[in-house]
Amino acid sequence: MKVIMKNLGKKYEGREEFTLRHIDLEIDHQDFCVILGPSGCGKTTLLRMIAGLNSITEGDLYFNERRVNTVPPKDRDIAMVFQSYALYPHMTVYDNMAFSLNMRKESKKVIDERVNEAARLLQIENNLYAKPADISGGQRQRVALGRAIVRNPKVFLMDEPLSNLDAKLREHMRVELVRIHKQLGTTTIYVTHDQTEAMTMATKIILMNEGKIQQVGKPDDFYNKPENIFVARFIGSPTMNIIKGKYENGKFISENNTITLTPSDKDKEVLKNFEGKNVTIGIRPERFESGSEFTDTFETKIDVIEMLGKEKTLFTTLKDGSELVISTPGHYKYEEGEVHTFGFDVSAIHYFDSENGERINK
Repeated sequence: MKVIMKNLGKKYEGREEFTLRHIDLEIDHQDFCVILGPSGCGKTTLLRMIAGLNSITEGDLYFNERRVNTVPPKDRDIAMVFQSYALYPHMTVYDNMAFSLNMRKESKKVIDERVNEAARLLQIENNLYAKPADISGGQRQRVALGRAIVRNPKVFLMDEPLSNLDAKLREHMRVELVRIHKQLGTTTIYVTHDQTEAMTMATKIILMNEGKIQQVGKPDDFYNKPENIFVARFIGSPTMNIIKGKYENGKFISENNTITLTPSDKDKEVLKNFEGKNVTIGIRPERFESGSEFTDTFETKIDVIEMLGKEKTLFTTLKDGSELVISTPGHYKYEEGEVHTFGFDVSAIHYFDSENGERINK
């Protein structure tokens, strides 16, 4: 099912400001769409509006061609998986999964077929007659998913379903959720504040901040072409380095003259209109080059080294006291306290307008 939002807005009673406004989106059939953003950005509010749990103040919501603004949740053909498992502790796994089908008065045969099919898909066949207290957190999360799957909904809505799991189990469940999504072929809308979940699971990401959409696209778009400084800082770990300065005489010069950078010929073309203006550059930690043989280099003092196995993360300080984070292969030799020379991969520089934060080199 396709989910379409036209100028959607939400304003809570008693508040002057809109929590969400001007949301225009299309989520295609079979998309795994992740709504991403920091706490309080409005992502859960948007999900609850799609579910019918929150009313719509302005705009229109469509499921395919059907306007569903005032359609009750039970009639929207959706299934929701919450952050908390919300399982009935006195019921078996089987009965928890069958609950909604029993409420619909489905036949025992249909219920049995759907529950067993979902259990096989989720690999919990051996736990069907256990109580929630007798199974692990990961298995309880699978039961919550199974309860949604048996309903055969047109849209799955998931609100941070992995946040209560430990790191290793979260990693495993990410893979399982993608596998299940591909097998079912159902439109999935998934809310999280975790960029790793978004980048590894989504076919489409919607990044929000302060009730507004910052960027919509595929995971690669967010990493390689962030549309503004907020997106650049939010996506990537370690986060992108942001350096303020000015573009003069065909060069970028940082605020305290600690860095001078000659843009690529392609970027020089788009920067012509910014001659003499304030410009901000962004560079991913892994796109610095070690050594003094580059056209533009700078020196920085290595304060802290984090060893992560295949790579090292260097936390460094420039002469003016500003900080840079640099990622290098794990086998490269560095010492804390030493001053080292680095250059730039000029093809990997992101340029932003300092006035509005928007990307310049599209």
